Amino acid sequence: MSRKSLSTSRRWVVKIGSALLTNDGQGLDEQAIDAWVAELAALRQAGLEIILVSSGAVAAGMTQLGWNKRPTSLHELQAAAAVGQAGLVQTYQQKFQRFQLQTAQVLLDHDDFSSRQRYLNARSTLNTLLELGVVPIVNENDTVVTDEIRFGDNDTLAALVANLLDAEQLVILTDQQGMFDSDPRNNPNAKLISEASARDGSLEEKAGGGGKLGRGGMRTKVRAARVAARSGAHTVIAGGRIEHVLSRLRRGEEVGTLLLADRQPEAARKQWLAGHLQAKGKLMLDAGASRVLRGEGKSLLPVGVTQVVGEFTRGELVLCCDEQGTEIARGLVNYNSDEARRIIGLSSEKITSALGYGGDDELIHRDNLVLSESL
Repeated sequence: MSRKSLSTSRRWVVKIGSALLTNDGQGLDEQAIDAWVAELAALRQAGLEIILVSSGAVAAGMTQLGWNKRPTSLHELQAAAAVGQAGLVQTYQQKFQRFQLQTAQVLLDHDDFSSRQRYLNARSTLNTLLELGVVPIVNENDTVVTDEIRFGDNDTLAALVANLLDAEQLVILTDQQGMFDSDPRNNPNAKLISEASARDGSLEEKAGGGGKLGRGGMRTKVRAARVAARSGAHTVIAGGRIEHVLSRLRRGEEVGTLLLADRQPEAARKQWLAGHLQAKGKLMLDAGASRVLRGEGKSLLPVGVTQVVGEFTRGELVLCCDEQGTEIARGLVNYNSDEARRIIGLSSEKITSALGYGGDDELIHRDNLVLSESL
């Protein structure tokens, strides 16, 4: 049943590592990219939503600059990323266009996940791209990021994107066949682990180090699986050079290593939302809105709000209280407190005229809302 989830899920985050994309440092491996894009396009056209997290900008830039060793200077790494990113995205764009699919470059950094406003903006933009049938190509914004705020590797970034978008599956393609019980580069008798819990503490001990091109190794992939599991996403670590690897995973074949999450995506994300953020204000609801939230779990519309208490910005956590002042829900708000005061009591179609500009129909979308009784 755990492998079967790969064939029934609706949204995947797929991460491809530097060693695969650059043919172990010999420039972009366009033949391999052709194969992955063909598989991704087939999956997308079959209805699976795909977010591609692609390494390779620094490694591709190194090749273009004639460097055969990864630099250690931050500014040289940023220069390599700036040179390589343009060519990497152009390559993807050209190859996906052969299948009548549009792509979008999305560069993220730590602030896009730590700032609640930027978190909501990134989530909304990526969801809109998916609704439009576009394939987002995500990478860390290496050109401007500093050592203090970098993710450390694209495995971690991919896991955070899986959290951000409620993906059911994180697929990490690497130059290894999967996760082994010991490092196969040092132990020829190492055995492939077919399936394990993402929270298995012994996995890190079995993981080896990183390669010469990427920042990560098997250990970062294990840690990424643990991060992805926080929002209920399962992780597959599989060899990117396995023929038809993505199609075979989609069919539920035993390829690579499946690291299982121990909770359902929606429940896990809302548990995180409820437990990890400090409330910045309150929205007082009328009886109708309280009844709808309690009974149906729908989005909170401005028309059902009678009062705004406190000061907050878009993306911060607010409490939703009934007429007696009892908290019934909490969630990430789509408007700041000043805007909220101007639109409460209004139907959604009147938001634009009240503010002078358009915005979300909901004060809090149901995906960003958790009922207090479930805490």
